[in-house]
Amino acid sequence: MDSQINSQDNEKSTPVTKKSLRGFAAMDPQRQREIASLGGRAAHQSGHAHEFTSEEARAAGKKRHATRASAAEAGSDTSHAA
Repeated sequence: MDSQINSQDNEKSTPVTKKSLRGFAAMDPQRQREIASLGGRAAHQSGHAHEFTSEEARAAGKKRHATRASAAEAGSDTSHAA
């Protein structure tokens, strides 16, 4: 009888934190990639996707390298940042 009381007390005091996955999160990763790929293709076909020019890519690279250099001087580790 004591074990019954203890198990009931544990059930009441332990909050349920498990969330059920729904929608995109519940899908197989391969299916997620397929759907994302379709979205990317559709954006390019409709003309809404951005395509970087060489100049834009060069400017982004310079900006990234400058940020890393200034962070290194300050002692920060940005190697994990994208």
